[in-house]
Amino acid sequence: MSTIDIGRDAAHDAAQAELGKSIYPKPSALELISDWLEEVLYRLTAGASNFPGGWLTVSVLVILVAVAIVVAVRIARRAMRSSRNDAPALFDDHTLSAAEHRATAERYAASGDWGPAIRHRLRAVARQLEENGVLDPIPGRTATELARTAGRALPSLAGELRTAADIFNDVTYGEQPATEPQYRMIAELDGRLGKQTAAPLDGAGDAIASQPWAELR
Repeated sequence: MSTIDIGRDAAHDAAQAELGKSIYPKPSALELISDWLEEVLYRLTAGASNFPGGWLTVSVLVILVAVAIVVAVRIARRAMRSSRNDAPALFDDHTLSAAEHRATAERYAASGDWGPAIRHRLRAVARQLEENGVLDPIPGRTATELARTAGRALPSLAGELRTAADIFNDVTYGEQPATEPQYRMIAELDGRLGKQTAAPLDGAGDAIASQPWAELR
């Protein structure tokens, strides 16, 4: 039985053409970047012998490509954060208490679903601070605003509040993977805030410059 002799380049192109057919699901932005990087690396390694300097030149080019990708990703994230109107609303019309958000977070955590667990746990933090009189209820408050305002009322916890807000923003809006340690950090903060009280800040304290993050409610 005869065999079909197909070269490496031809096989690669054929595979790309096959994957490009409409029967396959459309790749995400990250998958497109990954595929592009793989394509660039493939072309560079395949033609290494044709470059002046050989593999040394290829190595330098690979490093430059990697740096360019890192810079592009950072610029893209900043661009996504440039307008608060683009931030997805995470709360529906149902208002939950701190205890209810906390219980919901624990259910997600029990199943290892850390993204929703983190979101609900920080909402529990925000609601608890309102219930304790530390914060006035403000519709549309963001995680960043929460950290700034609560940090002024509770300066000893300002650093942890900022860290919790950063985690919330990265997981919710920055599409970063959520982890158990991140959730545990916010849960520990939530536990410490349970009995915290302070003089309520007036409404002007919350009228700070908006940050382009998803609203807490």
